[in-house]
Formats: sequence, structure tokens, C-alpha cells
Amino acid sequence: MMTGHTSRRTLAGMMSGAFACALLTIVAVRADATPLQPTRDDEVIEVLPAVKGGRAEERRLRQQLAQAPRDPALALAVARRHLDQAHELGDPRFAGMALAALGPWTDDGSTPDDLLLMRATLQQYLHQFDAAGVTLQHLLARPGVPRPQAWLTLATVRRVQGRYAESDAACAQVARAAAAIYASACAAENAGLRGDVDRARRSFETLLADPRASGATTRAWLATSLAELEQRAGRERAADAAYRRALELAPDAYTRLAYADFLIERGRAAQALPLLAGEPRSDAVLLRLAIAGTRAGAASAASDVAEMRARIAAANERPDARLLHGREQAMFALEIDRDAARALTLARGNVTQQREALDVLVMAQAARASADPTALQEARKVVNDIGLRDRRVEELL
Repeated sequence: MMTGHTSRRTLAGMMSGAFACALLTIVAVRADATPLQPTRDDEVIEVLPAVKGGRAEERRLRQQLAQAPRDPALALAVARRHLDQAHELGDPRFAGMALAALGPWTDDGSTPDDLLLMRATLQQYLHQFDAAGVTLQHLLARPGVPRPQAWLTLATVRRVQGRYAESDAACAQVARAAAAIYASACAAENAGLRGDVDRARRSFETLLADPRASGATTRAWLATSLAELEQRAGRERAADAAYRRALELAPDAYTRLAYADFLIERGRAAQALPLLAGEPRSDAVLLRLAIAGTRAGAASAASDVAEMRARIAAANERPDARLLHGREQAMFALEIDRDAARALTLARGNVTQQREALDVLVMAQAARASADPTALQEARKVVNDIGLRDRRVEELL
């Protein structure tokens, strides 16, 4: 879900390669599972999956934090670790654990700068976009040093909400904070979403040729942004070349997922399967494997579909599941179950809070599949309200 791919546009994310995907909860259970009800306080009902770095290190940090819960450096270290786990595994419970590490700081006014930025990043990951915006505004109102990361995060949040003018304003502040490459890319992305494709393409190509963009991760991020631009413009060969360039520079989960979506979209589902084969089976990856496998008639499709269905059922035990993962559940309903009505309901709910190009595309696909004139009109209104220009959406509406 790739919702989240929303948070990859951060300086920290670009420099580390830890591009975020807001994904479904990873829970391997049977499709007919019922909620577990613990009968004792010490009863273990589930063990969270381990990730690289080791449980011993995680235990040590948590023990230290328990002894010094108001140590900001320690709280930040624990929160960062849990956020990395959330990104790697696609499990929002780790983001909740990261927020808990920030618990002793109860108001934005007294929270240290780094912790406030982390809180906003976690809120963004959890699709709490309005809350993230408020947190960032509190941070940016403080006097002192430039804060390009905070401005870029705010630009991303507003873009995800379909508030392009506000995102532009935040991009401009990134430039004033002396982060020119990221500011230019930020503005170019908004221009491309509005349909100013030629201007955006020139900007990305100029940035890719800029010697200051020397890091492989930064160049891969720029190439992926160019690929997405070309994909929305309906330029298949250019998009394919840019995706391949990005993967050659610095392969990451976000780009693999985006390229897999492109391949599935262009009727090349069989090529998406090996692209994702080596990735951890997060829900975002598993969803694409299920869709691509079903379209390609792969032997693995049935088991992938069954596993994804079980994960959705387990995730839906949480009351906020459809709000957090409406896009992904809509994709599954549309592509696997061929249930256009359910897909439309999920997609409608999703675009009330998240309006990335993919969110709008899924709503348009569901509206077209449902043959519902009202739904098509609603989708057109969303497109017009935010000013999105996407060839894929236009062909459906």
C-alpha cells in the first residue's frame, strides 16, 4: 500500500534509502481466524516478528528507556528503531510502539525539536495527516535554525492530501532552508501532478545531471520520481527506462513496488513476479504477488491470494483498518474478488483522507468497473478539486 510510499519524500529517507510504505498489518493467520481473548495478564498471544539488528539490542534499548523515560536521545533512538521496523515489515504496530517512546512529552510546546519531527513522521506513517500537519506547524513556528526536513515532510503531507498549493509553499521553504536539490524535486513533483509534464521532466533530468546529486540513493529517488511522472503521462518506454535506471542505482522496496504496479498495469504481470520474489513478504509485496500471479496464471497465485485474504481478515479486527488500508483492500476487492461495489466503497473512504495519484486511480477503476454514473461523477470531482492530471485516470473518466 503503498500508502505510504508517502513518507519516502524525506531527507532522512532519501539519504538512508529507507523509503516508507504504509502497509497492512502483518499477521499470518487462517482466513477463518477469530480474535484471541487472553485469560491471564502474562499470557502471550503473539510474538512480533524480528528484524535485522537483533532482539538483544532492542531489549537493551527498551530497558534503558524504561530506566530513563525522559532521556530525549534515548527516546529518539528507540522511536527510530521501531519506525525502521514498521517500514521494513509493513507493520503499523511498531509505529505505535515508537509513539509510545515519545509518551513522556505530552504537548508540542515542550517537546524537543527532534522528537517533534519524529512524532509528525509517525503520524504521517499512520495516515494521521491533519495531526502531522499541526505538529509540523508547531515545530516550524519555532525560531532558530532552518528545518528543511520538516518543510519537506509538510510538503509531502499536503501533497498526499491533494493540497498542492500548500505543498508548493512548503517546497519553497525547503529552498530557503538551503536544500536546493530537494526543493527543486519537490516543486517538480507537484508540477507533474498538475499536468505540467514537460517542465517537471526537465527539472528531474537537470537534477539527475547535477553533480551535487552524487549519491546513488538520491539519484535513484530522482529517477523513480521521473518514472512515476512518465507513467502518469502514459509514456511507457520512458517510464520503464527510468524505473530500470532507479533500480540499477539503488534498488529499494518502494521502487520495486512502484515498478511492479507499472508492469501489472501495462499487462506485463509475469515480469513483476521475479522483481518481488526476493523482497520480504510484507503485505504490500504480497498484494502485488497475488495480483500479478492471478493475472499471469502463476502456480503460486492461489496460496498468495489465500494468505493475503487471511491478513486482510486479521487486520480488519482493528477498527481503523479500512481507514488505514482502504486503498490496498480496494485493490484486492477489485483485482482478486472482482467485487466492484466493495472496491468502490473502500476507495471512496480512502480518498476522503488520502489523495495520491494511485488513490484516485483506484477510485476511478472501481467507479468504471461498477458502471455507476454517480461514482464516476464523484471521481471526476476529486480530480478537478485537487487539480490532478493523470492519463490513466482520464482514460477511465
